[in-house]
Amino acid sequence: MQHIRFEDEKVYPSKVICVGRNYVEHIHELGNEVPENMVLFNKPNSAIDDTLYYIDESCRFEGEICFVMQEGGIAGVGFGLDLTKADLQNYLKSKGLPWERAKAFDHSAVFGEFVALKGEIETLEMKLYLNDRLQQHATYELMIYKPVQIVDEIASFMRIEDGDIIMSGTPKGVTTYKRGDRLHAQIYAQGRMLTESRFRAE
Repeated sequence: MQHIRFEDEKVYPSKVICVGRNYVEHIHELGNEVPENMVLFNKPNSAIDDTLYYIDESCRFEGEICFVMQEGGIAGVGFGLDLTKADLQNYLKSKGLPWERAKAFDHSAVFGEFVALKGEIETLEMKLYLNDRLQQHATYELMIYKPVQIVDEIASFMRIEDGDIIMSGTPKGVTTYKRGDRLHAQIYAQGRMLTESRFRAE
């Protein structure tokens, strides 16, 4: 089983639950429609990694504010990369087929370390730098569906196990990457940095 690190402890998620199309400007940059309902999909435990690997020239990264769950509620926050084989996803979407081949492959859920989150959720902010240039910027206010809404919707049809991760969606600025690219992510609450993650594409 793959694991993440939460407050210096190993945690083994049974699954990663992802929210699609949760930022209006990201929806527009990909030419999609704003959905009538929350878009959700899963990545298996086997997708989890702490290393960013180069996949192919069409694979893009999507930086996200992520949550680790305990006792049905949000226990901690961290940074994650949802890797997507964009050309394959577009093909699957055009055929009305599921996205797993483009979204749920091995190494497609890359996480930094998670830290405890206590009463700061409405001030959350994420910054992601690509080779020292700001590439993505997410805030609580920009989310269409807020974290508590996301948890409630998932729990309405799926059991959330302790250690499961929720990826809350990506803001505008998704792009492809190449070997050697450096990604530096920061998660803030109340203007204070809670955690940061660094990756170099291998």
